[in-house]
Amino acid sequence: MIIERKYYLERLIECKHDGYVKIITGIRRCGKSFLLNTLFRRHLLAAHVRPGNIITIELDRLEQEELRDPRKLSAYIHQSIKSPRSRYYIFIDEIQMCEEVPSSVEGSNAKITFYDVLNGLLRMPNLDVYVTGSNSRMLADDVATHFRDRGKIIRLYPLSFSEYYPVSGLAERQALEKYMLYGGMPEAVLSANDMARRRYLASLFQTLYLRDIVERNHLKDDVLLGYIVDVLMSGIGSLTNLTNLVNTLKSTQKIESNVNTVKSYITYLQQAYIFEKVERYDVKGRKYLSYPSKYYVEDVGLRNARLNYRQTEYTHLMENVIYNELISRGAQVDVGVVEIETRKAGVREKGQHEIDFVVNMGLEKLYIQSAWDISSEAKRNQETLSLRHTKDSFRKLVVTAIDQPFYTDDNGISYVGIIDFLLDKSILDNLCRNY
Repeated sequence: MIIERKYYLERLIECKHDGYVKIITGIRRCGKSFLLNTLFRRHLLAAHVRPGNIITIELDRLEQEELRDPRKLSAYIHQSIKSPRSRYYIFIDEIQMCEEVPSSVEGSNAKITFYDVLNGLLRMPNLDVYVTGSNSRMLADDVATHFRDRGKIIRLYPLSFSEYYPVSGLAERQALEKYMLYGGMPEAVLSANDMARRRYLASLFQTLYLRDIVERNHLKDDVLLGYIVDVLMSGIGSLTNLTNLVNTLKSTQKIESNVNTVKSYITYLQQAYIFEKVERYDVKGRKYLSYPSKYYVEDVGLRNARLNYRQTEYTHLMENVIYNELISRGAQVDVGVVEIETRKAGVREKGQHEIDFVVNMGLEKLYIQSAWDISSEAKRNQETLSLRHTKDSFRKLVVTAIDQPFYTDDNGISYVGIIDFLLDKSILDNLCRNY
């Protein structure tokens, strides 16, 4: 079965021949190679591009291991270009596996990297260059520096629910439950049964992601890395205090560490696209709060497999799924903080209350609350308390676990069920446009 990644394919098609190097980046095994080497290649062939004009290099294959040397990579590409008058499409898979080598210039301490190769290719007007990579530090964070504003990033995510549902063969509610349990990694989705999905996801995390992080960052302590992963996985959507995390490791696992080391390890996990860090934003004060932050996992199936399906609290999983949906649509997302003053026994008290997501899409802003249960008036009031005290005119949305038709109450707060929110992209677009 082929899963058509239409949104991402359309973005690649829009970028053809624009003079940029197109960088498809995201967590390993989320479908980057399939998007480029199967879906986009199919598009090019349908547009009558000759197969010989598509030069494909897969650096994670043993057969092309020698091309990890940037000099050999450059030579191979140039040898494959038979005519300066024909247009060629260069596909380089897992570009971060390209090594650094010393410069051949006598007395120079410089290193030759894949950045030098790609910049050289950009000088050739008959080449259209596409690369995939799985490390944000080597790719997304360095584009402006190394490609001089001639790099364009296309961030690929695991399957969204709207991509997963048509291939699931399940009714909507059953599909959502399965999605929140096993996530959207393409190979897991296409696995024959649930046992195969469990084995694949568990193996993927242990033998690929953690091993990659240890090798790439030359870590000596993979035990510490594993425990940090488990703590963050257990606490998705919760405030993470690094000092408390260090103390927990010491008291429960007898592991001595420090805040700087733990912070570095979390950064490595972010660079591998396993976790996303979300800052807290003071809605009334209009400023960011420096500490603490929240973390969400890139794919809830990976999270559940890592924890051996022991902590499948659907309230937290739903919140994580909503977060992933928002960022996959290109939104910038923060956690909102609203200070609310109350009176108890005649005494004024101030307390901080959260809005799950402050969503920024360009100049447009929207507040979203993830609410598993609003069946009673008390629960509804509790879930909407922070929204009712923002004292601004931005649109506010509560996404509920039940099948809830879209409507707006007398306070200007809108409500919609999780399935409609995930499947109907116009709901979010219309709310952002109409405030």
